[in-house]
Amino acid sequence: MARVDDKARYYLERAVPQLREFESKEIFSKDEIRTLVQKRTEYERLILSPGSSPADVLAYISWDRKLDDLRAKRCRRLKIKQSTSFTSQNRIFQTFERGVTKHPGSKELWRAYLEFAAQERATKRWRRIMTCALRMLPSDSGLWVVAGRRAAADGDMEGARSLFMRGCRFCTSEPLVWVEYARVEMEWLARLEKKRGTAAFNLSVAAIAAEAANSSSDKKKSRNVYEEGEGMALFDSDDEDGEGGDGDDDDGGDFSNAAILPKSLVADPLAKNKKPVFSDEMVRKLAATPALEGAIPKAIFDAAAKQPFFNADAAEAFFDLFAHFCATVPTAQPMLNAHVLTDMDTRYPKEAATWNCRAKSSVLGLNPNHAAFPRALGAALKFVREGLFDTTNKVLLAAKTRAWIDVLLARTEDGLDASLRAVLEDTRRKLDRVGEAQVIKA
Repeated sequence: MARVDDKARYYLERAVPQLREFESKEIFSKDEIRTLVQKRTEYERLILSPGSSPADVLAYISWDRKLDDLRAKRCRRLKIKQSTSFTSQNRIFQTFERGVTKHPGSKELWRAYLEFAAQERATKRWRRIMTCALRMLPSDSGLWVVAGRRAAADGDMEGARSLFMRGCRFCTSEPLVWVEYARVEMEWLARLEKKRGTAAFNLSVAAIAAEAANSSSDKKKSRNVYEEGEGMALFDSDDEDGEGGDGDDDDGGDFSNAAILPKSLVADPLAKNKKPVFSDEMVRKLAATPALEGAIPKAIFDAAAKQPFFNADAAEAFFDLFAHFCATVPTAQPMLNAHVLTDMDTRYPKEAATWNCRAKSSVLGLNPNHAAFPRALGAALKFVREGLFDTTNKVLLAAKTRAWIDVLLARTEDGLDASLRAVLEDTRRKLDRVGEAQVIKA
């Protein structure tokens, strides 16, 4: 216990300059400072003791953040401008670092650490934290998704793909990383579709072709590439930011126009004045490349179909994902949904998920006010009736069907035809009776 007290005293002494500032500027009274010292001493002893838990570290950090919020409020009320949150921010980062060092397997602690770094706009530190977290928890699907989606949001599709592919290598027990990887690729295609027919689309296609040509001719290894036995260089090594408050390096800029351009074109202010490398005819040919027609999401699904976790529900997750982009990715979405449904028909012809996807495919992309919708809805309900006789799980199919029927019944912006509403409500009542009958049999 003496060793714990010595360590606690060491960390308490590092907080003395801030306490003196509190007293000299009268932000807190002497009694309040005495109470703060006692409370901090209790927390330091608690997290330094052998039996401490990640929850103790998070409780200490929560108290420290509330203390800093109170300091900021009093400074505003007293019009004190020289007192900053830098000291408190740095101490919280240090406490997080001590916590993950002592409890490296705590997912909750790593996620709270990443969330705090993101809130403080400490981009470089966030990257280092994520790299350490993925090294300690390589099978955590959620961390790979956060890392990949952040890279994609920053406009670094190459880095996002690299992260997702590594995540797919480690996470073979659930479909989360695979589905989110496909989602990011569909969002990338949606951004391309917005530019189709414009000069920006031609520039984007040319950039993609140039990047592919460079990657095939250049055999040198990228700084972000990970190969077996080399370690996990997840992000480029940044200079140490020391205190973690590198707000000037924040990633809050607008990358909507630069999301698919190489960094050389984004960074070069004279890039717009450069002569195009590809002619319009070549751009038209490149626009028909497999990558722009959904080849990457299709390859992700095919690779996921070979994993241990793959089943009818996982395939349905891909189907619903691709269906979500029916309005924004009209070029690739029909082929992708048809490919998934064909695979489900082959592998799981009698599963409830397969019958549900067959039904939804009939009305996919149609507005309920469209003239073709009633006929399509009739075909969908016919699939539901057939499925209730053929599926291996009637209750599950009834529940899945009720879910998308409820979405249609909840429509308010365009309304729903009274006859269609009556048909859907009657179908829903029949599906409820299917579930009730199954319960009575059991």
